[in-house]
Amino acid sequence: MTKLLILSDSHGGRAAIERVLLKENANIDALVFLGDGLRDLEQALTLYPRLRAYSVAGNCDYGALEPLDGRLTKAAKEMLLSVSPLRFQCYLTGNTETNLIRSEVSRRIRLHQKAETYLTLLHAGIPFYPDVKPDIFCNHREAGSIGMRSLPLFYASREIKELGPETTKIRNSRSMGILMAPQCVYVLYNTGNGVLKWEYRTEVRLNAFLQHYLQGYPYNGHPQIRAIMTGTDMEMAFRLFTSTGGYKKSLFMLDTSFEHFHYLPNTPEGEVLLKLLVHPEIMEKLDNLLLSDLGCRSDSIPLEHDATDASGNPILLAYDFDMQRINRFNTGLNVYGRSGNLICFDFQIPVLKKYLTATIHFSSIDLCKFKRGFLHEP
Repeated sequence: MTKLLILSDSHGGRAAIERVLLKENANIDALVFLGDGLRDLEQALTLYPRLRAYSVAGNCDYGALEPLDGRLTKAAKEMLLSVSPLRFQCYLTGNTETNLIRSEVSRRIRLHQKAETYLTLLHAGIPFYPDVKPDIFCNHREAGSIGMRSLPLFYASREIKELGPETTKIRNSRSMGILMAPQCVYVLYNTGNGVLKWEYRTEVRLNAFLQHYLQGYPYNGHPQIRAIMTGTDMEMAFRLFTSTGGYKKSLFMLDTSFEHFHYLPNTPEGEVLLKLLVHPEIMEKLDNLLLSDLGCRSDSIPLEHDATDASGNPILLAYDFDMQRINRFNTGLNVYGRSGNLICFDFQIPVLKKYLTATIHFSSIDLCKFKRGFLHEP
């Protein structure tokens, strides 16, 4: 039996990797490193030159040394397939893009964005491998095998398109896949470090298809369909907010394809936000805390809001970074000549101050305190 040592997230802790290797080197066949500490790994492996190691770059590895292996060798593929064929055969066999990497720049960018998406899901603790979830996108889906308690789960766009002719009209969608959460379904996109190509009609069809296909499975009635856009950093959110679709109107812009469109960066901060978005019970707990000393919504205020302050000004909870709601709030304040309050995480404030034009007071949620208090993370 092949024995693998899997490590990740050393974040400058080279000594920790060295301690683990000192103890386990003689007992393993290979090392797999899942990102966020490539420099630590490179330096630690100088002590073990014969150890086979495979790695991918994490969200915090920008500017670090290149991964140890740019591509998996034939031997590495065979090893992974022998260890877990159900998990890796869809990626490492046949004519899939991940098995036969083309040289076209557009395809390589797409593959890189897929890898970023999988890393963000992995770090947020969201299952996405085929062997850990039921196959629901097939002609004979596993009825009754999925329940609300098994969510969240991620299904890649390739898995959805295996339905065949039924998905013909959504084949040009730019989505990475869908994230099924207990309260809704998120269509997941990754814009990377540039504004994503966008075809409005295709994304509207995808929205409608998901409402129909997932009706009653496992949701009661038509599920609410939302969207999440990920990107390199928070500065990308500003570019998305201000995008007009480009000269040919072929790039992303905020339109009516999704009523709710969240943004999060492919960074540790974004991973925290993703954990929050797929756990409605934590969101409810946070909402109750934030609203506990605020006034109720007012029907006399003709714009979208969640509460009011002592002076009767509208307050919006924007920590989920729903770009559509934030846009509507900003527009409403400007139209009615009002001032308002916006509550969000500290890392989100700079880009919002840069973009918003209304008179808005910001209240910040300390991300570190939130992680300790709600997620019980250091």
